[in-house]
Formats: sequence, C-alpha cells, structure tokens
Amino acid sequence: MLFIVPTPIGNLKDITLRALEALKEADAVFCEDTRRTAQLLNHFGIQKKLFRYNEHDERSVAGAMAWLRGGKSAALVTDGGSPCISDPGKKLVSLARATGMKVTALPGPSAVIAAAAGSGLPADSFIFLGFLPRSRSKIVKALKASFSLNKTVIVFESPYRLKKFLSMLREEFGPGLTAVVAREISKIYEEWTGGPIDETIAKIEAAGEVKGEVVVLLRPPERSGEDEEEEGTDPDQDRTEGLA
Repeated sequence: MLFIVPTPIGNLKDITLRALEALKEADAVFCEDTRRTAQLLNHFGIQKKLFRYNEHDERSVAGAMAWLRGGKSAALVTDGGSPCISDPGKKLVSLARATGMKVTALPGPSAVIAAAAGSGLPADSFIFLGFLPRSRSKIVKALKASFSLNKTVIVFESPYRLKKFLSMLREEFGPGLTAVVAREISKIYEEWTGGPIDETIAKIEAAGEVKGEVVVLLRPPERSGEDEEEEGTDPDQDRTEGLA
C-alpha cells in the first residue's frame, strides 16, 4: 500500500487529518530530506522509519519498490506540497500501479491551487507548466503555446531568477501581460504582488532581494471576440434542441 501524502508548504496547521492518519498508519515514510521530514513528524509526535527517496537514483526507486513488494506500506512525501506535482514521486507511483499495488492519493496543500485561488485571475481553467526550461527560446516557445489558449498560466520560478524572468516576459510579450507573483504562500512572510507586467516589475525591484518559494501567474491580454465565441452556441444545435 502506497499513500501519496501532501505536506504543508508553510504553516504546519495546513496538514490534514487524513495525512496524519496515513503517516501514523504507514510502516515507513519515503521522503526527499529525512531531516526535514523528521521535524514534521516530531512536531506531531509521530515516530516512523524514514527512507530518503531519490527519483533520479534507480537504486533508490528499486529499494522503495522492494519495500512495497514485501507487503509493507509506505507514505510518500516531499519537502512540501503534493508529491508528483513538480516534485518526486511519479516513477514510484507508476511502478506501483503497474504491478497492481494499491495507491491512494490524498488531497492537501498545493502551492499551485493556493496561487490560482488567491491571484484574482481566472482559474476555472488554467495551465500549469511547473519549472520552465532554462533556455530563453524554449521558455518563449512554451509560453507562446500556452498563451494561445487564452488561459491563466502558472509556473514555479527561483527567487534568484525572478527579476530576470519578469524582464524577459516584458521584452517578449509586451505591456499587455498581467503578472502576479505569489511568494512564501502559507508562511509568515507571505506576499502577493501583481498587476500589469510593468507595475509588477517595479514593485519587485523596489522590494529589493527576493527570497523564498515563488509562484508566478501570467495572463495574456484578452483577444477581441474571445468571450463571445466561447459563450456562444451553434445555431444548428439551438434549432435541434428547440424541435425536441
């Protein structure tokens, strides 16, 4: 049995009752950083065997699978948020499912969902790109493809590259782009900065050094007639329904 357990991205009170139950029930916890996970477990009075899980180390993945094949259960966690969402876990989950093991994914803390909900941007449908490539040309290509769908785009970015990233966005996509920067979500120094790209850049520059976890939400200018096309219905379909 493999539990996929989201853990707090900031405030420890964000953990769910089900997450605590899974951590207590599991025979072991697979984690990114044993020290960080130990702090989390100790806070809630949970004593558990910890194994460091490295998605890029085949021996680590094989060891985790061997544990599960032995009939023991495990809770898969990351340093914060939901495993497998721009975090380790996909390989293990895929292998577990392929071999018929029971896998349960618990809902819980997610920087992506929190950022989408708190941004004020349309979030009924959005595109999450995780961490973008480092190459400028690849970044522009990925964003152009996403913006063509006229959806809010959400990405993770390093605080050390944020200012450069925003400047590049302004150069490539112009002043019509809306950018919201959510920093340190659910933590003491949580901060939201957003508006037209020029205003966002000015605010970020004025704030000085950027620290902490960063989520960037982008919205391209609305295309003329877009809403009418999406909300309209096919005339032939209307006539058919009227005759029913």
